[in-house]
Amino acid sequence: MFIRKRRFGEGDIPSSEITPYELYLDRRRFLAHGATLAGVAVLAPSVLGATETEEDERTPYEDITHYNNYYEFGTGKEDPAKYSGDFVPRPWTVTVEGECSNPGTFALDDFLKGHEIVEPVYRMRCVEAWSMVIPWRGVRLRDVIMRAQPTGKAEFVEMTTVLRPAQMPGQRRRILPWPYVEGLRLDEAMNELTILATGIYGKDLLNQNGAPLRLVTPWKYGFKGVKSIVKMRFTSDMPENTWQVMAPNEYGFYANVNPEVDHPRWSQARERRIGEFRRRPTLMFNGYGEQVAHMYRGMDLTKWY
Repeated sequence: MFIRKRRFGEGDIPSSEITPYELYLDRRRFLAHGATLAGVAVLAPSVLGATETEEDERTPYEDITHYNNYYEFGTGKEDPAKYSGDFVPRPWTVTVEGECSNPGTFALDDFLKGHEIVEPVYRMRCVEAWSMVIPWRGVRLRDVIMRAQPTGKAEFVEMTTVLRPAQMPGQRRRILPWPYVEGLRLDEAMNELTILATGIYGKDLLNQNGAPLRLVTPWKYGFKGVKSIVKMRFTSDMPENTWQVMAPNEYGFYANVNPEVDHPRWSQARERRIGEFRRRPTLMFNGYGEQVAHMYRGMDLTKWY
């Protein structure tokens, strides 16, 4: 559900003080405060899709920040936390270009200024068949897009990670073609669930989680979540995302969570929630079908896109 909403740049209260960190970690205390949050809780069904259940306990902060795929810092799950200490996420700029009427290079605070801050709790499903439940903080991508004013030729938005091999040791190896590139169809980018995240658990993103700005699309596999974004480009052509270039038979552009379509090398029917022993069934569109299924009517969902 959305915990709080405000405008980026409004007031002097740190977001970590809006919803206390320890309150996130203690679900019983969180529920005890339900009455005070009732005014915003009514938004949950339309925003998050499937109602949260006791099975959707939030993944601990320690796990979210120490079990990551971020090949720019290494291929091991703990490598991003180990080897991202030299990365400098501020100052930061984002370049907006391509088929839009308001291009330019913007300081991050200016890029986000005036946009409503949202704090949704989303499931995150990795293509490797593990999952988390993460309380994010960020802004809706659609608000950023509206300010950029894409032209009628824009059908996709491409996003690119920073290229800093001096600070990102994984980029010194030919693990992937750098920099990392991802993209969305414009209607996907404008969907109410899509956010540009700046934090988790009310705290700023750590380097290993994609500081200072990353994409979150909770109905898609996690590799779509491009991190440390420095460029957004509006285009009429479908971008070639990095993993699609690397292994087109295994990773498609859309990458929607679909338990009925296996990865060529493993089943996608079940997943392991980090912190749990048993696997659980994977939900179509990761449980967000009510908000996103309409965008894929007419597409063959049995195909690995």
